[in-house]
Amino acid sequence: MAWLFLRLGTTAFGGPAAHIAMMEDEVVRRRGWLTRAEFLDLLGATNLIPGPNSTEMAIHIGHRRAGWPGLLVAGACFIVPAVAIVWTAGWAYVRFGRLPAAEGLLVGVKPVVIAVVSQALWGLAGTALRTRGLVLAASMAIAATAIGVNELAVLFGTGLIVAAPRARIGKLSALAAVIPVPALGLAAATAPAAPFQLSTLFLVFVKIGSVLFGSGYVLLAFLRAELVERTGWLSEAQLLDAVAVGQVTPGPVFTTATFVGFVLGGHAGALAATIGIFLPAFFFVAVSGPLVPRLRRSPAAAAFLDGVNAASLALMAVVTWQLGRAAVPDVLTAALAMLAAVLLLRYRVNSSWLVLAGAVIGIGARSFR
Repeated sequence: MAWLFLRLGTTAFGGPAAHIAMMEDEVVRRRGWLTRAEFLDLLGATNLIPGPNSTEMAIHIGHRRAGWPGLLVAGACFIVPAVAIVWTAGWAYVRFGRLPAAEGLLVGVKPVVIAVVSQALWGLAGTALRTRGLVLAASMAIAATAIGVNELAVLFGTGLIVAAPRARIGKLSALAAVIPVPALGLAAATAPAAPFQLSTLFLVFVKIGSVLFGSGYVLLAFLRAELVERTGWLSEAQLLDAVAVGQVTPGPVFTTATFVGFVLGGHAGALAATIGIFLPAFFFVAVSGPLVPRLRRSPAAAAFLDGVNAASLALMAVVTWQLGRAAVPDVLTAALAMLAAVLLLRYRVNSSWLVLAGAVIGIGARSFR
């Protein structure tokens, strides 16, 4: 398990949807550690708690596979490679005043990632959308997401709609037990903090990791409010550079915190920010994970979880469509996407190696321009 998540943490480019697709390929299709239904239940639960979705999915898988040691090993091994890469990028940024070039790498990686996510969507849809009602619920979730409805509202709304025929809505309030409320006494992190202090930096990132739902763009908004507007520790340009590093490196986008921490406080700052932003994910999964099998035994709760699973798949589909339009702009990237799809579906080639191959091709293509 440690080796698997270390490898995924090193090769999982493309954001949470791509990371989750690669995990599905490894733990459902290849190893059979989970059934598709179990994987979908964990995905639905992950979407209902704050924090980095793909990291929490890794933690859930580790807990389901090997208990509390598995929870710690899977989560840490998925995070560590990305943190090491971003930590190095932070050092280079401080030392040389600019970011390492990554354009060529992304040219080849993005179309492969689209193929990986599409393959996972196809496989999971057969389990998640097994009735006409769930297909209709997923279609409604896609439409709502496309017009800009909040992701959490889509998840809860779809779950309640699917569960409503099974029980009165009032009875569904018990489902709140699976969603730990962020109440960690973090008011201290909002107090004025000048000059810079490591303890305050840690609390700022604990707070962000405890309340943030949504994508990396939501993370950008939180970081800007805390570090640019409130404390003045970062400039707008530094913040954009930090988010760019988080986007172009493998693993969770939350490793942006590692870069910010290094820029502000060197090695100690990078460590404090990294622990701060990821610590809540381990807590929330530890609290919510054991409740998922219990939910399945209640008809109303199981129906709610089915609705959340359908909505989760719909969110992945919308993200894949949006990314696909930008990831396949020319003949080279279209050929890479089609080749990756064939190798995945026909020959079941490991998705991690396809991503690495795409990176090499992209770098080679850019160097010959």
